[in-house]
Amino acid sequence: MHEITAAVMREPEQFSHETVTLEDPNATEVLVDVRATGVCHTDYHAYTNQDINRPVVLGHEGAGVVEAVGEQVTGVEPGDHVVLWVIPSCGQCEYCSSGRPYLCSQYTETRGTMPDGTKRLADEEGSIDHFFSQSSFATKAVVPERSAIPIREDVPFEIAALLGCGIPTGAGAVLNTATVRAGEDVAVFGCGGVGASAILAADLVGARNVIAVDIDADKLDRMREIGATHVVDASETDPVSEIDRLVGGVDYSFECIGRSRTIEQAFNALDRGGTAVATTTKDTGSLEIDGSAFLMGTSIVGNIVGSIRPRADLPKLADLYAEDKLDLDALLTDTYQLSELDAAFEALHEGDGIRNVVEIDG
Repeated sequence: MHEITAAVMREPEQFSHETVTLEDPNATEVLVDVRATGVCHTDYHAYTNQDINRPVVLGHEGAGVVEAVGEQVTGVEPGDHVVLWVIPSCGQCEYCSSGRPYLCSQYTETRGTMPDGTKRLADEEGSIDHFFSQSSFATKAVVPERSAIPIREDVPFEIAALLGCGIPTGAGAVLNTATVRAGEDVAVFGCGGVGASAILAADLVGARNVIAVDIDADKLDRMREIGATHVVDASETDPVSEIDRLVGGVDYSFECIGRSRTIEQAFNALDRGGTAVATTTKDTGSLEIDGSAFLMGTSIVGNIVGSIRPRADLPKLADLYAEDKLDLDALLTDTYQLSELDAAFEALHEGDGIRNVVEIDG
Protein backbone atom coordinates (compact mmCIF):
# COMPACT_ATOMS: atom_id res chain seq x y z
CA MET A 1 0.00 0.00 0.00
CA HIS A 2 1.24 3.48 -0.94
CA GLU A 3 0.23 6.95 0.15
CA ILE A 4 0.16 9.23 -2.88
CA THR A 5 -0.93 12.72 -3.80
CA ALA A 6 -3.74 12.82 -6.35
CA ALA A 7 -6.08 15.36 -7.92
CA VAL A 8 -9.41 13.91 -6.84
CA MET A 9 -12.55 15.16 -8.56
CA ARG A 10 -15.49 15.04 -6.17
CA GLU A 11 -17.61 17.66 -7.95
CA PRO A 12 -17.70 18.71 -11.62
CA GLU A 13 -14.99 21.17 -12.63
CA GLN A 14 -13.24 21.04 -9.28
CA PHE A 15 -10.14 19.16 -8.13
CA SER A 16 -9.15 18.48 -4.54
CA HIS A 17 -5.48 17.68 -4.04
CA GLU A 18 -5.45 14.93 -1.47
CA THR A 19 -3.42 12.14 0.06
CA VAL A 20 -5.04 8.84 -0.93
CA THR A 21 -3.96 5.21 -0.88
CA LEU A 22 -2.88 3.15 -3.87
CA GLU A 23 -2.64 -0.61 -3.60
CA ASP A 24 0.37 -2.56 -4.84
CA PRO A 25 0.14 -3.94 -8.38
CA ASN A 26 -1.25 -7.42 -8.85
CA ALA A 27 0.59 -10.14 -10.77
CA THR A 28 0.05 -8.55 -14.20
CA GLU A 29 0.31 -4.88 -13.24
CA VAL A 30 2.98 -2.22 -12.93
CA LEU A 31 3.52 0.54 -10.37
CA VAL A 32 4.77 3.74 -12.00
CA ASP A 33 6.25 6.87 -10.45
CA VAL A 34 4.43 9.42 -12.61
CA ARG A 35 6.51 12.37 -13.78
CA ALA A 36 4.21 14.07 -16.32
CA THR A 37 0.71 13.77 -17.75
CA GLY A 38 -0.86 15.37 -20.79
CA VAL A 39 -4.02 17.46 -20.51
CA CYS A 40 -6.50 16.10 -23.07
CA HIS A 41 -10.03 16.95 -24.19
CA THR A 42 -11.10 13.47 -23.09
CA ASP A 43 -10.16 14.44 -19.53
CA TYR A 44 -11.92 17.77 -19.98
CA HIS A 45 -15.12 16.04 -21.08
CA ALA A 46 -15.07 14.01 -17.86
CA TYR A 47 -14.13 17.15 -15.88
CA THR A 48 -17.30 18.92 -17.06
CA ASN A 49 -19.60 15.87 -17.25
CA GLN A 50 -22.34 15.81 -14.64
CA ASP A 51 -22.92 12.08 -15.16
CA ILE A 52 -19.46 10.64 -14.51
CA ASN A 53 -19.09 8.63 -11.31
CA ARG A 54 -17.20 10.43 -8.57
CA PRO A 55 -14.90 10.57 -6.70
CA VAL A 56 -12.48 9.86 -9.54
CA VAL A 57 -8.85 10.55 -10.40
CA LEU A 58 -8.55 11.55 -14.05
CA GLY A 59 -5.44 11.50 -16.29
CA HIS A 60 -4.73 9.12 -19.18
CA GLU A 61 -1.55 10.43 -20.86
CA GLY A 62 1.04 9.63 -18.22
CA ALA A 63 4.78 9.09 -18.40
CA GLY A 64 7.18 8.08 -15.67
CA VAL A 65 9.51 5.47 -14.23
CA VAL A 66 8.59 1.91 -13.31
CA GLU A 67 8.89 1.43 -9.55
CA ALA A 68 7.65 -2.14 -9.11
CA VAL A 69 6.13 -4.96 -11.17
CA GLY A 70 3.89 -7.95 -10.50
CA GLU A 71 5.40 -11.44 -10.50
CA GLN A 72 4.02 -12.28 -13.96
CA VAL A 73 5.24 -9.09 -15.65
CA THR A 74 7.95 -9.64 -18.27
CA GLY A 75 7.72 -6.60 -20.57
CA VAL A 76 9.06 -3.94 -18.22
CA GLU A 77 11.22 -3.80 -15.12
CA PRO A 78 11.94 -1.28 -12.35
CA GLY A 79 13.84 1.73 -13.65
CA ASP A 80 12.34 1.64 -17.16
CA HIS A 81 11.05 4.92 -18.55
CA VAL A 82 7.52 4.31 -19.80
CA VAL A 83 4.64 5.92 -21.62
CA LEU A 84 1.26 5.01 -20.14
CA TRP A 85 -0.92 4.07 -23.11
CA VAL A 86 -4.55 5.14 -23.09
CA ILE A 87 -6.32 1.93 -24.16
CA PRO A 88 -5.88 -1.24 -22.11
CA SER A 89 -5.89 -4.40 -24.23
CA CYS A 90 -6.08 -8.06 -23.35
CA GLY A 91 -3.45 -9.40 -25.78
CA GLN A 92 -5.48 -12.54 -26.43
CA CYS A 93 -8.60 -11.73 -28.47
CA GLU A 94 -8.71 -12.01 -32.25
CA TYR A 95 -8.05 -8.30 -32.67
CA CYS A 96 -5.04 -8.22 -30.37
CA SER A 97 -3.71 -11.42 -31.95
CA SER A 98 -3.97 -9.89 -35.42
CA GLY A 99 -2.01 -6.77 -34.46
CA ARG A 100 -5.03 -4.51 -33.85
CA PRO A 101 -5.04 -3.96 -30.08
CA TYR A 102 -6.93 -0.68 -30.57
CA LEU A 103 -9.96 -2.86 -31.43
CA CYS A 104 -9.57 -5.17 -28.41
CA SER A 105 -12.89 -6.96 -27.88
CA GLN A 106 -12.46 -6.85 -24.10
CA TYR A 107 -11.92 -3.10 -23.98
CA THR A 108 -15.12 -1.30 -23.02
CA GLU A 109 -13.81 2.20 -22.24
CA THR A 110 -12.25 1.21 -18.95
CA ARG A 111 -13.38 4.02 -16.72
CA GLY A 112 -13.93 3.48 -13.05
CA THR A 113 -12.01 0.25 -12.54
CA MET A 114 -9.01 -1.73 -13.60
CA PRO A 115 -9.62 -4.30 -16.39
CA ASP A 116 -10.42 -7.00 -13.80
CA GLY A 117 -13.23 -4.86 -12.40
CA THR A 118 -11.45 -3.94 -9.15
CA LYS A 119 -10.11 -0.62 -7.86
CA ARG A 120 -6.72 0.27 -6.39
CA LEU A 121 -7.44 3.82 -5.21
CA ALA A 122 -9.18 4.68 -1.93
CA ASP A 123 -9.54 7.22 0.87
CA GLU A 124 -10.96 6.96 4.36
CA GLU A 125 -14.50 6.94 3.01
CA GLY A 126 -14.03 4.16 0.47
CA SER A 127 -12.84 3.44 -3.07
CA ILE A 128 -12.05 6.04 -5.73
CA ASP A 129 -12.71 5.50 -9.42
CA HIS A 130 -9.95 5.04 -11.98
CA PHE A 131 -9.83 6.60 -15.45
CA PHE A 132 -8.80 4.42 -18.40
CA SER A 133 -7.15 2.10 -15.85
CA GLN A 134 -4.50 4.78 -15.35
CA SER A 135 -5.52 7.85 -13.30
CA SER A 136 -2.22 9.62 -13.87
CA PHE A 137 -3.10 13.00 -12.33
CA ALA A 138 -1.31 11.60 -9.31
CA THR A 139 2.23 11.01 -8.07
CA LYS A 140 1.97 7.26 -8.71
CA ALA A 141 -0.23 4.99 -10.79
CA VAL A 142 -0.90 1.28 -11.11
CA VAL A 143 -1.55 0.19 -14.71
CA PRO A 144 -1.83 -3.08 -16.66
CA GLU A 145 1.52 -4.28 -18.01
CA ARG A 146 0.33 -3.84 -21.60
CA SER A 147 -0.34 -0.16 -20.88
CA ALA A 148 3.24 0.56 -19.73
CA ILE A 149 5.35 1.02 -22.86
CA PRO A 150 9.14 1.30 -22.43
CA ILE A 151 10.88 4.05 -24.39
CA ARG A 152 14.39 5.47 -24.53
CA GLU A 153 15.51 7.46 -21.48
CA ASP A 154 16.68 10.58 -23.32
CA VAL A 155 13.11 11.66 -24.15
CA PRO A 156 11.96 14.24 -21.55
CA PHE A 157 8.96 13.15 -19.52
CA GLU A 158 6.87 16.12 -20.67
CA ILE A 159 7.40 14.96 -24.27
CA ALA A 160 6.90 11.29 -23.42
CA ALA A 161 3.51 12.19 -21.94
CA LEU A 162 2.44 13.53 -25.33
CA LEU A 163 2.84 9.99 -26.67
CA GLY A 164 0.12 8.64 -24.38
CA CYS A 165 -2.90 9.41 -26.57
CA GLY A 166 -3.40 12.58 -28.63
CA ILE A 167 -0.15 12.84 -30.57
CA PRO A 168 -0.13 9.17 -31.69
CA THR A 169 -3.80 9.54 -32.64
CA GLY A 170 -2.88 12.23 -35.17
CA ALA A 171 0.49 10.91 -36.31
CA GLY A 172 -0.82 7.35 -36.45
CA ALA A 173 -3.76 8.44 -38.59
CA VAL A 174 -1.25 9.51 -41.23
CA LEU A 175 1.33 6.75 -40.78
CA ASN A 176 -0.90 3.77 -39.99
CA THR A 177 -4.58 4.34 -40.70
CA ALA A 178 -4.05 6.07 -44.06
CA THR A 179 -0.40 5.19 -44.82
CA VAL A 180 0.16 8.47 -46.66
CA ARG A 181 2.98 8.28 -49.19
CA ALA A 182 5.45 10.83 -50.49
CA GLY A 183 3.98 13.11 -53.14
CA GLU A 184 0.36 12.77 -52.02
CA ASP A 185 -1.83 15.71 -51.03
CA VAL A 186 -3.25 16.02 -47.52
CA ALA A 187 -5.73 18.29 -45.74
CA VAL A 188 -6.06 18.43 -41.95
CA PHE A 189 -9.23 19.84 -40.42
CA GLY A 190 -8.64 21.05 -36.86
CA CYS A 191 -5.17 22.06 -35.67
CA GLY A 192 -5.14 21.11 -32.00
CA GLY A 193 -2.84 18.40 -30.71
CA VAL A 194 -4.25 15.64 -32.93
CA GLY A 195 -4.31 17.75 -36.09
CA ALA A 196 -0.90 19.30 -35.48
CA SER A 197 0.67 15.87 -35.05
CA ALA A 198 -1.00 14.76 -38.30
CA ILE A 199 0.66 17.70 -40.03
CA LEU A 200 4.04 16.76 -38.54
CA ALA A 201 3.61 13.19 -39.78
CA ALA A 202 2.48 14.27 -43.26
CA ASP A 203 5.56 16.46 -43.55
CA LEU A 204 7.70 13.57 -42.27
CA VAL A 205 6.58 11.20 -45.04
CA GLY A 206 7.01 13.82 -47.76
CA ALA A 207 3.44 14.72 -48.63
CA ARG A 208 3.39 17.19 -51.51
CA ASN A 209 0.75 19.63 -50.27
CA VAL A 210 -0.23 19.75 -46.61
CA ILE A 211 -3.25 22.00 -46.06
CA ALA A 212 -4.15 23.06 -42.52
CA VAL A 213 -7.77 24.10 -41.86
CA ASP A 214 -8.86 25.88 -38.67
CA ILE A 215 -10.61 29.02 -37.45
CA ASP A 216 -7.74 30.17 -35.20
CA ALA A 217 -5.28 32.39 -37.04
CA ASP A 218 -2.55 31.88 -34.46
CA LYS A 219 -2.77 28.11 -34.77
CA LEU A 220 -2.70 28.35 -38.55
CA ASP A 221 0.47 30.44 -38.37
CA ARG A 222 1.96 27.74 -36.13
CA MET A 223 1.01 25.04 -38.64
CA ARG A 224 3.02 26.81 -41.33
CA GLU A 225 6.03 26.59 -39.06
CA ILE A 226 5.72 22.83 -38.52
CA GLY A 227 5.03 21.68 -42.07
CA ALA A 228 1.80 23.02 -43.59
CA THR A 229 2.30 24.27 -47.14
CA HIS A 230 -1.07 26.05 -47.17
CA VAL A 231 -3.48 27.25 -44.48
CA VAL A 232 -7.21 27.85 -44.76
CA ASP A 233 -9.14 29.99 -42.27
CA ALA A 234 -12.55 28.32 -42.25
CA SER A 235 -14.05 31.35 -40.49
CA GLU A 236 -13.38 33.43 -43.59
CA THR A 237 -13.85 31.05 -46.52
CA ASP A 238 -15.44 27.73 -47.42
CA PRO A 239 -12.61 25.22 -46.90
CA VAL A 240 -13.87 22.78 -49.54
CA SER A 241 -13.93 25.44 -52.24
CA GLU A 242 -10.55 26.78 -51.15
CA ILE A 243 -8.93 23.34 -51.18
CA ASP A 244 -10.37 22.76 -54.65
CA ARG A 245 -8.88 26.07 -55.77
CA LEU A 246 -5.50 25.28 -54.27
CA VAL A 247 -4.96 21.67 -55.35
CA GLY A 248 -8.16 20.39 -56.95
CA GLY A 249 -8.92 17.96 -54.12
CA VAL A 250 -6.69 15.90 -51.81
CA ASP A 251 -5.73 12.25 -51.60
CA TYR A 252 -6.31 12.15 -47.85
CA SER A 253 -8.18 14.39 -45.47
CA PHE A 254 -8.00 14.12 -41.70
CA GLU A 255 -10.84 15.39 -39.53
CA CYS A 256 -9.41 15.96 -36.05
CA ILE A 257 -12.28 17.67 -34.23
CA GLY A 258 -15.06 15.10 -34.11
CA ARG A 259 -17.85 17.22 -35.59
CA SER A 260 -20.21 15.99 -38.27
CA ARG A 261 -19.97 19.22 -40.28
CA THR A 262 -16.19 19.11 -40.55
CA ILE A 263 -16.24 15.38 -41.37
CA GLU A 264 -18.56 16.20 -44.26
CA GLN A 265 -16.19 18.96 -45.37
CA ALA A 266 -13.22 16.62 -45.13
CA PHE A 267 -15.01 14.09 -47.32
CA ASN A 268 -16.10 16.71 -49.85
CA ALA A 269 -12.51 17.97 -50.13
CA LEU A 270 -11.31 14.64 -51.56
CA ASP A 271 -10.07 14.03 -55.07
CA ARG A 272 -11.12 10.89 -56.93
CA GLY A 273 -10.16 7.78 -54.98
CA GLY A 274 -9.41 9.81 -51.87
CA THR A 275 -9.97 8.78 -48.26
CA ALA A 276 -11.28 10.85 -45.36
CA VAL A 277 -10.02 9.74 -41.94
CA ALA A 278 -12.37 10.79 -39.12
CA THR A 279 -11.47 10.97 -35.44
CA THR A 280 -14.99 10.92 -34.04
CA THR A 281 -16.45 11.22 -30.55
CA LYS A 282 -19.67 10.01 -28.97
CA ASP A 283 -21.13 13.44 -29.71
CA THR A 284 -20.23 13.54 -33.40
CA GLY A 285 -23.76 12.85 -34.63
CA SER A 286 -24.98 11.70 -38.03
CA LEU A 287 -23.48 12.60 -41.41
CA GLU A 288 -25.01 13.85 -44.64
CA ILE A 289 -22.95 12.54 -47.55
CA ASP A 290 -23.89 12.58 -51.22
CA GLY A 291 -23.94 8.89 -52.07
CA SER A 292 -22.97 9.54 -55.69
CA ALA A 293 -19.54 10.68 -54.47
CA PHE A 294 -18.69 7.04 -53.79
CA LEU A 295 -18.86 6.42 -57.55
CA MET A 296 -15.53 8.25 -57.64
CA GLY A 297 -13.92 5.69 -55.33
CA THR A 298 -13.86 7.93 -52.28
CA SER A 299 -14.16 6.50 -48.78
CA ILE A 300 -14.40 7.36 -45.08
CA VAL A 301 -12.57 5.44 -42.39
CA GLY A 302 -12.64 5.86 -38.64
CA ASN A 303 -9.47 6.70 -36.76
CA ILE A 304 -9.10 4.81 -33.47
CA VAL A 305 -6.03 6.20 -31.67
CA GLY A 306 -4.07 6.21 -34.92
CA SER A 307 -4.28 2.41 -35.32
CA ILE A 308 -1.37 2.35 -32.89
CA ARG A 309 0.33 -0.88 -31.83
CA PRO A 310 1.80 0.53 -28.63
CA ARG A 311 4.90 -1.65 -28.12
CA ALA A 312 5.89 -1.29 -31.77
CA ASP A 313 4.85 2.28 -32.59
CA LEU A 314 5.42 4.37 -29.47
CA PRO A 315 9.17 3.59 -29.24
CA LYS A 316 9.44 4.48 -32.94
CA LEU A 317 7.79 7.84 -32.34
CA ALA A 318 10.16 8.42 -29.42
CA ASP A 319 13.08 7.56 -31.73
CA LEU A 320 11.85 9.99 -34.38
CA TYR A 321 11.70 12.73 -31.76
CA ALA A 322 15.17 11.95 -30.40
CA GLU A 323 16.57 11.93 -33.95
CA ASP A 324 15.07 15.40 -34.63
CA LYS A 325 12.68 14.02 -37.25
CA LEU A 326 9.44 14.69 -35.36
CA ASP A 327 9.36 18.09 -33.67
CA LEU A 328 7.13 17.35 -30.70
CA ASP A 329 8.67 20.30 -28.85
CA ALA A 330 6.74 22.53 -31.25
CA LEU A 331 3.46 21.08 -29.97
CA LEU A 332 4.15 21.60 -26.26
CA THR A 333 2.67 24.97 -25.38
CA ASP A 334 2.93 25.11 -21.61
CA THR A 335 3.55 23.07 -18.47
CA TYR A 336 1.71 23.19 -15.16
CA GLN A 337 2.17 21.68 -11.73
CA LEU A 338 -0.37 19.21 -10.35
CA SER A 339 -1.64 21.92 -7.99
CA GLU A 340 -2.39 24.06 -11.07
CA LEU A 341 -4.56 21.45 -12.79
CA ASP A 342 -7.70 23.61 -12.74
CA ALA A 343 -5.77 26.34 -14.56
CA ALA A 344 -4.55 23.80 -17.12
CA PHE A 345 -8.15 22.80 -17.82
CA GLU A 346 -9.17 26.44 -18.13
CA ALA A 347 -6.43 26.95 -20.73
CA LEU A 348 -7.71 23.90 -22.60
CA HIS A 349 -11.25 25.28 -22.52
CA GLU A 350 -10.05 28.64 -23.84
CA GLY A 351 -8.16 26.94 -26.67
CA ASP A 352 -4.81 28.32 -25.52
CA GLY A 353 -1.98 26.61 -27.38
CA ILE A 354 -1.71 23.14 -28.85
CA ARG A 355 -0.82 20.75 -26.02
CA ASN A 356 -0.29 21.37 -22.31
CA VAL A 357 1.30 18.99 -19.80
CA VAL A 358 1.18 18.68 -16.03
CA GLU A 359 4.57 18.00 -14.49
CA ILE A 360 4.39 15.89 -11.34
CA ASP A 361 6.98 16.07 -8.62
CA GLY A 362 6.48 13.08 -6.34
